[in-house]
Amino acid sequence: MTDKQRSAARTPDALANAWERRTLLVKEGLAAASAANDAKTARLKALRLERERQEADVGSEPAGPVELAREYKRVKPIIA
Repeated sequence: MTDKQRSAARTPDALANAWERRTLLVKEGLAAASAANDAKTARLKALRLERERQEADVGSEPAGPVELAREYKRVKPIIA
């Protein structure tokens, strides 16, 4: 690069343009990440609502007899 080419990249307009391009790239990247996150959230919400609906359908059916847990006797420790 010649001195003239190097100095052209350092003009106030060139620096401002480079700053604006970087800013736009960052904003676009953040917008894309936000959109991806929103899509993921919407998908997960739809899955959760579907699961809750299915659980509500299953829960509305009469349940069969419930087995009680077996009762255990308490064993006293042996002291020697």
